[in-house]
Order: sequence, then structure tokens, then C-alpha cells
Amino acid sequence: MSSLLLTCEHGGNSHPVWLDPAFKGHEDVLKSHRGYDIGALDLFNALAPLAMASMGNVLSRLCIEFNRSENHPRLFSEFTKNLPAERKQELLGQYRNYRDAVEKLVKDRIRSGGEVVHVAVHSFTPVLDGKKRTMDAGLLYDPSRAAEKTFCAAWRKAILQERPELRVRMNQPYKGISDGFPTALRRKFPKHYIGVELEVNQRFAPGNRMDPGMLLVMRSSLAAVLEGGW
Repeated sequence: MSSLLLTCEHGGNSHPVWLDPAFKGHEDVLKSHRGYDIGALDLFNALAPLAMASMGNVLSRLCIEFNRSENHPRLFSEFTKNLPAERKQELLGQYRNYRDAVEKLVKDRIRSGGEVVHVAVHSFTPVLDGKKRTMDAGLLYDPSRAAEKTFCAAWRKAILQERPELRVRMNQPYKGISDGFPTALRRKFPKHYIGVELEVNQRFAPGNRMDPGMLLVMRSSLAAVLEGGW
């Protein structure tokens, strides 16, 4: 029996007060797509009732990048990479607590004889480095894992059945095997774990609120796939 686990690694752009000096004059960056995934938390909250468990993070990725491995060169941003060791440890503590808690949820479910479908909810900027991204949504997965490929194909089909005009791409705008939380969890759980990243274009999230129509289609399509056994 598959159980849905939802996470949202870039849900907010908060930061500790002691980091105010580091971000002074750069508040606009914190409020941009570099600081967090605009609209992702709204989408995450809409999907949460479908899940056996859900965990979201609202600490800005410019403090520490929750979706990167601990040894990743950009785990800390240009604003935090030169912090004193004790301050970096404080941020690392929050990072580890979050990732350890999610890992425990997966482990406990698998030990009880179940299977976990993990959907990490993200959003992406419509324009990056001057290049317009034309897709509306992306489903990221590891092509070498048959269950992930099957699940994403079923979800894409369900989305398009409801909204055929939407442009839903596989492993775009990023590769599903890039360094990310699901990639790390696949290594730890080679069986009974399905890791998928949902990416929605931020043009659907003006003012950090996801378009109601997009919320509805993502929720109903995901529910249909889970109920249908995909």
C-alpha cells in the first residue's frame, strides 16, 4: 500500500534576526525566487490533506539550502558561507533536524511493510538568466527507476485530462537525478521509496498565492492517481 509523503524545502524566506546584517541592502533578493519558491507553500498546503504526513520548511534557501546534500559547495549562500563556525552549526542544526525527520518518516513506513510516494513541492521562476521557460509544470524523477517513471506518466496524464492546455514536462526545468532531497533518499531507500519533485511555474503565483485553478488540478489529479493505484 502506497502512502503519500509531502515536503516543501523552499516554502518561505524567513531568517534569524542575527542574519539581518548579512541581508542588509539585499532584502529584494530575499523576496525574489532566489530567496524561496514563490507559491510553493500555498500548493503544499493544498495537497497536504492527501498525505499520510507532510513537512515544510520556511527558512530561506539563502540561509542554508535544504534541497542540497550537506557536502554540496552551495549549501550556504554568498550571504552565509563566511559566517563564524558556531552560526553555521546553528543553521546546520535546522537543516539536519528537517531532513532527519523526513528520513525517519520514510524509514518507519517502509519498516511497517508499506511503500512511500514522496512528492517534494517546488516552483520555478518563469525567466532564468534572460531565458523564458515556456512550461507550466514539471515532474522530476529518476528515469532508471521504473516506478517513478510510471507514477509521473500517470500523474501527467491525469493533469492533462483535466486541463489539456497545460504544458507539463518530464524532468524539466531540472533533471530528476540532480542533487536534491529525493536523490539523497533514493540512495538510502533503494526499494519501496518513490521520489518525485513537482515544479510549478511561478507565473501562477502572483503575490505568493497559487492560482486556485492550478491548486485544484494538482490536488484532484494527484488524488486520482493515488486512488487508482497508478
